[in-house]
This record gives sequence, structure tokens and C-alpha cells, in this order.
Amino acid sequence: MTAGFRHEALLYEGNEAFVRGTGSFVREGLDADETVLVVVDRAKIEMLRDHLGDDARHVSFEDMSAVGRNPARIIPLWRRFVAAQAGSRKGLRGVGEPIDARRSPDALVECERHESLLNVAFHDGPSWSLLCPYDTRSLPASVIEEALRNHPCTRNGRPEVNPAFRGLESCAAPFDIPLAEPPPSATRFVVDRDRLAELRAEVARHAEAHGLGGREADDLALVVHELATNSIRHGGGAGELLLWSDGPRVVAEMRDRGRIVDPLAGRVQPGLETTGGYGLWLANHLCDLVQIRAYRDGGAVRVHLARD
Repeated sequence: MTAGFRHEALLYEGNEAFVRGTGSFVREGLDADETVLVVVDRAKIEMLRDHLGDDARHVSFEDMSAVGRNPARIIPLWRRFVAAQAGSRKGLRGVGEPIDARRSPDALVECERHESLLNVAFHDGPSWSLLCPYDTRSLPASVIEEALRNHPCTRNGRPEVNPAFRGLESCAAPFDIPLAEPPPSATRFVVDRDRLAELRAEVARHAEAHGLGGREADDLALVVHELATNSIRHGGGAGELLLWSDGPRVVAEMRDRGRIVDPLAGRVQPGLETTGGYGLWLANHLCDLVQIRAYRDGGAVRVHLARD
């Protein structure tokens, strides 16, 4: 294996195999005096703690159900982990499991997109290893196939080159997987520069009418205002907003003639010297799910915010 970012898929069947596979990976890192961060759900954190015994005190843990509720927040977490070790001679390794059978179909697609974009986010940075476990007992075959396309390496006791990997260029390509059609009852609102104030008030009213509290309604109104501003600036001067409810969530989608082609848009915090990029970053940190699409004739950003 060459130096650099090593992104591995671990295919396992059931909890015992999860503990064996990830536990071996973690102990390998501890034996090499590496800094280790594990991001999995709370139940699996406890399983690994029990398996590692006293060695668990040398490992950092984060609950994926919290930090990865919106999958677009996970790359920023790993970027902070890598940045915190800058200048250290210690190696780094992580375990991250964002995909499980409890994810909704929409969230599952965004998790798969996240796994693909990890290759883009870290391909030219420091050397470190990230293991991504997939439970073949509970996940459909299509998810396992996509996992193999998104990981340059697999692990079966040791890392192996994965011939099914799609390649870095494909990972970075504009994402055009179709979004599910909004319901016929969705509210439509034409957005231009003269209607921004009206838009924000309309979104807040809609959100509150569909059960979002005052803070959540304000958050959604702020996010949509930022997306609408982006449409006006970069999407041909105008756009169209659609609003609807989906069970416990309020959904807003901004469509325009622009295309977001930066694969990491919304996943890399804009610097102080940057004049744009805050809208998508804000959306990812206030909303439960953000879906970005770049089609041949324009683009769409769909955001989901659930009632607390």
C-alpha cells in the first residue's frame, strides 16, 4: 500500500463479526502508538469498549447517531480530527459507520455520497487510515455493491486493493441522482431579489403551520433565505421554492438554472477571506438532511428539518 489516505471497507455479518473486525483494526493502531477515533452508534461503542478492556481508555469515541444525523457533517468531523494532529509524528486511524438499516432511503443515498466524497476530501492530505464497516446481514446487496464502488481498499485481516473502486474522478463528478418528486400539494414560490423578505416570512409561517417550533421555523427560514440568495446570485437571477411536509419533517427545495459543481460544497467550512459558501455550510449544520443535485439544465438543493 502507498502512503496517503487509506479508505477501507469492512464487510461483516452481525455484531460479533463487527467487534472482531473493528477491534483488530483498533488494536493494530494502538500497538503502533497511533491516535484512534471511533464513530459508531452508542450500542456498538459499548461493545467495543467491552472488547478492548483497559485499552479503550486510549481510544476516543463519538456517537454516529448524533454527529452523523446529517451525513454531510461527518467529513468536517474527520477534518477536525486530522487537523488536530497536525505536526504530530503519531499515525492516525478512524472507524466510521454512517450506514445502517435504520437510515431512510433519502438519508441512505446521502450517506453513500458521503462515503464517496471521503476520497475527494482526503486524497491529497496527510497519511491516515479510515475503516468503514458494513453489516451484510442487515443491509441489502445494492448497498454493499455501492460500498465497494466507494472504497479503494477492503479489509479481511489486512488491507487489500479493491478492483471495484469507481476512481477518484468519478467520486468528484457532479451528483445527478434524481430526487423523489414533491407531492402535488407542495407550495410553490417564485424567488427573485424583490421577494426575499416575503419569502422568509412565508417559510416561517409554513414551518410553524406544519409543527416546527419557533426556533426550528426560524432556522428553516434562515436556510431558505441563504439558498434563495445563492439562486439570485449564481442561478440566473431567480429560482423556484417548493415547500411541503413529509411526516415529522418540513421539506424545502430551491431550484434554479445554476449548477453546484464543487463536490465538497457545504462540507468544508469557508475561510474568513471567502466571500461565498456559507449558505450550504449553514444548511448542513441547521438541517437534518441536505440533498444537492447538479443536472444538465440547472440544479436543486433540498433541505429537511424535523420537529424536535
